Amino acid sequence: MAFEIEEQRMDVGDLRLGMFVCRLDRPWEETPFPLQGVELAGEEELDTIRALCRYVYIDLRRRVVIAPRLALSRTSLSGTRFRSTVRYADQTPVEEEAPRAHAALDNASEMVDRIFEDVVSGRQLSVERVEQAVRPLVASVLRNADAFFLVEGLRRHDSYSYGHAVGCSALAAAFGRHMGFAEETILSLAAGGLLMDVGKTRVPEPLLQHAGALTPAETDTVRTHVAAGLAIVAGSDITNQDVLDILRTHHERHDGSGYPDGLAGNLIPITGRMLGIIDTYDAMVSPRPYRAAISRHRALRQIYATRNKLFQAEMIEQFQVCLGVYPTGSLVELSTGEVAVVMAQNQVRRLRPKVVVLTTPDKQPLTDFRPADLMMHQADDDTAIDITRSLAVGDYGIDAAGLFLQ
Repeated sequence: MAFEIEEQRMDVGDLRLGMFVCRLDRPWEETPFPLQGVELAGEEELDTIRALCRYVYIDLRRRVVIAPRLALSRTSLSGTRFRSTVRYADQTPVEEEAPRAHAALDNASEMVDRIFEDVVSGRQLSVERVEQAVRPLVASVLRNADAFFLVEGLRRHDSYSYGHAVGCSALAAAFGRHMGFAEETILSLAAGGLLMDVGKTRVPEPLLQHAGALTPAETDTVRTHVAAGLAIVAGSDITNQDVLDILRTHHERHDGSGYPDGLAGNLIPITGRMLGIIDTYDAMVSPRPYRAAISRHRALRQIYATRNKLFQAEMIEQFQVCLGVYPTGSLVELSTGEVAVVMAQNQVRRLRPKVVVLTTPDKQPLTDFRPADLMMHQADDDTAIDITRSLAVGDYGIDAAGLFLQ
């Protein structure tokens, strides 16, 4: 019987270790590979394919056994990994990257479902699934962070825990990109964001959903998720120090008021300082059973008010620059009365992003969405358009996800 393959075309930026490439966008003779077909068993093969091709075809029926373990199983002690060494530029426009960002988010959500299911069932946390979740996500953010956050900001999350894990992972990747960190460091940040609350699977669900103030005993129980998360990761093959630092310190605070160790200032690792802000921000902008989400703009303002108290001022300022005054994916109301979603940032004038208008001035949904660059509408005449305020999910009863991502 002839050997059958099931091909799928894939951009090289979306390739992951463990795939089998069966066809290229060029003749095999033009490559250093001696035979047709290449197993993506290591970074060398992956980098070579990415350097040679724009797209390839993978065989969905064939998987590659990877050994030894991947980057998350290596402890990085390099003192240069948090230096600003890379200047990233968008490689693709928002419109072109958005479908790939959507696919990366769907993939990350699926992997997080499996990761949490494994942990809840008592199985070992899988380093391969963590890598499979974060690598396509990071690749999309590095190509165009605006596209990723446009899609992520408008998605509906069925589960806060799973959505929070994916959101924090993506935010960590974008923050690392903004800071100019190397790609492997960004991957560590994204993995830490994905896993930092995995210990909550060991906390009773009613406590996590509790609407009012917790008793001191209940608060202590919730805080055990830090130690529980570290124990879960310790039972896996993940030894990456940045990931462990994130799990251990993302609830520490600049003034020493955090937990579990009451660390303050620069005693908190840079990864913990970054993910503490990210964790707080994503929680604020996510709806919960006991409270509504607030707008992204308002969340940034509230976090800014805590500078040099809960969070380091310089880190907050960098986070704000990373996301923009009105973060991509935000709903905003324009001076025309129309509702729009922020599609991309203008680096020169951060109060005047590119938007897509979703409604008429009386808040009725448009059938054809209209892009608008607010940089082009700032004259002192009838063409001037400003953002008058930010909106939270559900304001005016507008379902942006249903309108924009259908």
